[in-house]
Amino acid sequence: MSKITFIGAGSTVFAKNVLGDCMRTPALQGFELALYDIDLQRLKDSENMLSNIKASSGSTCIVKSYTDRKEALRGAKYVINAIQVGGYDPCTITDFEIPKKYGLRQTIADTVGIGGIFRNLRTIPVMLDFAADVREVCPDALFMNYTNPMAVLTNVMNTYGGVKTVGLCHSVQHCIPGLFEHLGMDQTGVQAKIAGINHMAWLLEVTKDGEDLYPEIKRRAADKQKEHHGDMVRYEMMLKFGYYITESSEHNAEYHPYFIKRNYPELIERFQIPLDEYPRRCVEQIERWQKMREELVNNKELVHERSHEYASYIMEAIETNVPFKIGGNVMNTGLITNLPKEACVEVPCLVDRSGVTPTFVGDLPPQCAALNRTNINTQLLTIEAAITHKREHIYHAAMLDPHTAAELSMDDITNMCDELITAHGDWLPAYK
Repeated sequence: MSKITFIGAGSTVFAKNVLGDCMRTPALQGFELALYDIDLQRLKDSENMLSNIKASSGSTCIVKSYTDRKEALRGAKYVINAIQVGGYDPCTITDFEIPKKYGLRQTIADTVGIGGIFRNLRTIPVMLDFAADVREVCPDALFMNYTNPMAVLTNVMNTYGGVKTVGLCHSVQHCIPGLFEHLGMDQTGVQAKIAGINHMAWLLEVTKDGEDLYPEIKRRAADKQKEHHGDMVRYEMMLKFGYYITESSEHNAEYHPYFIKRNYPELIERFQIPLDEYPRRCVEQIERWQKMREELVNNKELVHERSHEYASYIMEAIETNVPFKIGGNVMNTGLITNLPKEACVEVPCLVDRSGVTPTFVGDLPPQCAALNRTNINTQLLTIEAAITHKREHIYHAAMLDPHTAAELSMDDITNMCDELITAHGDWLPAYK
């Protein structure tokens, strides 16, 4: 029996989407869906929920929970990763509150920036433990990473973990539908080309019947900027740099040095920047969970319709050899020629029985590549810190982050990093 292992299966809503999709995919019938999580109550909740979907859908997939990670992985053909190390309390709170003492404000803090750096530092050791298990008990498995910070973790698994890994994010699928709906444009028949890095990939081409739609997109976006709306940062970046970015405005506000600035507090209101957005979402999700738990876990009539998540479509393409195109995060093996070869990039990929095959993009527009490189610098120094355990590389990563460097002195950055290392305690390995 073939096996799909889901690490972090206590992410019950996400497990519903990804593994519910598997149960709705004919090519994946008969697979074992192996669930693993360190939170045993949430693990049991997900098992109950998926068992209800199995019963209502008539799926022949086998749902099984494991408390031993290595046994959950043993013999897996596919591995799906959706963990969060340290959770909202204490680690997300720490990532926001200590930088705030230094006057450094954030919105999401899960990709780059000071919050992204420390999320990486506490997650990379755990991911490398996963990699060791994969190499031992399922060395040929395809590892599909959904965990942020996407680019760094996918890079580490490929470069240092020795595991065949593709990183998967929602932003590519959402890019055209979200943009066109907001601008009141018809997306039927639209062709798009997207490439860059995760959360900062660029809508390089957007056409319909051979016509370039960018002039009309920019005209409508410029009109929208005359009043407040929820995507002002991305529109401003497009109007200034020429191309639309895949990931949301609240994310991109903290990836650049232009928007969250103590000396320009009016920018927060002007561009509708939701400071402390991620902690707010966490609190709301925790409050909603008990109601959602009853609806998901104990609902014997629970049904599921296949979602837009890439995972089941990737596995289906490999099983059936019917090609499927994704936006995947992979190592830059000459794919984007003006980004570093050490970087993890997000490019169109073709999936079939041979696996995930990235496509060649070539040069990005120079201004887009330059903006990507500012974030890649921090990503690569974060990896260096995690692999060498040298504290100085944490400082380097933070000093190279555009938003952090624009707001704080080098001394403040160093002191803030030291305070964050101390506050994280056992969540971080020792740094020299």
